[in-house]
Amino acid sequence: MPRYVIERTVPGVHRLNAESMKNLAASSNKVLHEMGPDVQWEHSYVAPDKLFCVYLAANEDLVREHAKRGGFPIDKVTQIRTVIDPTTGE
Repeated sequence: MPRYVIERTVPGVHRLNAESMKNLAASSNKVLHEMGPDVQWEHSYVAPDKLFCVYLAANEDLVREHAKRGGFPIDKVTQIRTVIDPTTGE
């Protein structure tokens, strides 16, 4: 499945406590369960006022549908073509 990075502006997200983060993740998980296996959340990076979420999905429309159903903002969706890391240079 294609991999996507979703950029979301969420003011104050970096100041959320553990319980709030748990609730946010649980809300996302509930929507994902309802949508089935064609869209999967891998993980997210929390930065000041931003989330960068990594998803596997059959297509971009499913990523956007997940956001719509969950009430999550989307600033930008980028499909990842390949991954490189330090071992790529060896």
